[in-house]
Amino acid sequence: MLLYVLDLAGVAVFAISGVLAAGHAGLDWLGVVVIASVTAVGGGTLRDLLLDRHPVFWIRDVRYVYVILAACAAGIAWAHAMPIPEHALALADALGLGLFAITGAQIAEERRLPAVIVMLVGTMTGAAGGLLRDVFTARIPLLLSSGIYGSAAIAGIAGYLLLQAARMPRRWAFHWGVLLIVALRMGGIYGGWHLPVLRLAG
Repeated sequence: MLLYVLDLAGVAVFAISGVLAAGHAGLDWLGVVVIASVTAVGGGTLRDLLLDRHPVFWIRDVRYVYVILAACAAGIAWAHAMPIPEHALALADALGLGLFAITGAQIAEERRLPAVIVMLVGTMTGAAGGLLRDVFTARIPLLLSSGIYGSAAIAGIAGYLLLQAARMPRRWAFHWGVLLIVALRMGGIYGGWHLPVLRLAG
């Protein structure tokens, strides 16, 4: 039940980030719903296809669609009521990345897959929706830009797995994993943290 609730929360947060991105791109309400939906379910859909979970989660459970529509309505109302802070998209994206990366890792973990596969599936779950959102709104994808993004998801999932190996309860390891991802992502945005850049000789 906790995993389900957190998965719904991840969908809601990523849908909000899609609404904000669509607003910055000047899309109409239908465009807002499309971008929010792609952002919210893109990573989870890829996860389910890779793990052969059929039907995919949002087809199996219509409540995910309702959550997306509610998030769209809330986001549109917010945008019309008051200015949206510049950091709102970054924060919503960081929270969505953290929640989806760890829940994706947990679903892969339940299949008793090797740790490296758990990390890859979790990272794709967290990053794919934001990647599609940025491509569809003609932005340089956060996954490919400078700063900590995919590497934050990898580090957070690794921390989650290591904490469990150290006998920390799974629910607490989840919270620490999400917190680590969000902290690293915020450090990448506001602290200029990034991985070393490859520079070719000559």
